[in-house]
Amino acid sequence: MSKKDNLSVFISLILRHKPETIGIKLDNYGYADVNELIGNINSTGRNINMEILEQIVKEDNKQRYSFNEDRSKIRANQGHSIKVNVELKELRPPKCLYHGTTIRFLYNIKKEGIVRKSRLYVHLSNDIDIAIKVGKRHGIPIVLKVNTERMYEDGYKFYLSENNVWLCEYIPFKYVEIE
Repeated sequence: MSKKDNLSVFISLILRHKPETIGIKLDNYGYADVNELIGNINSTGRNINMEILEQIVKEDNKQRYSFNEDRSKIRANQGHSIKVNVELKELRPPKCLYHGTTIRFLYNIKKEGIVRKSRLYVHLSNDIDIAIKVGKRHGIPIVLKVNTERMYEDGYKFYLSENNVWLCEYIPFKYVEIE
């Protein structure tokens, strides 16, 4: 992994899960002050500046981060385990979406549904290939097809993040098919 990739992973940890790792606080919307973030990351022995940070945001293949208008603040777009309001748009989802996981979790999913675990939401994708990649991170991948149209009609809420990840608080197994 390159130094930039390592920095991106570290920034993800800070902005999604543990801002206290470098002694910063996020505002209610998940934003961190850019100068404070850069300064406190540098105080850990890592090397980052605004140019590197802008490159990380621009080149991140999952578009995990976004700046505010004047680039004085930055946040993760989704994937938080800490309570923040990333101003998600509630929308009607497409007829179906996909959830990537691994075979070893299938027994629990059949029993409990798809739960958010430590995150605020379950993540869903329009794309089977992305779901496979997500599953591969945890073992032998499996893709679950979710009947989001039926869920929506039954009153479940769906949100679309800035980087086009669909989010839902919980998915009962009765809405799931194994691809």
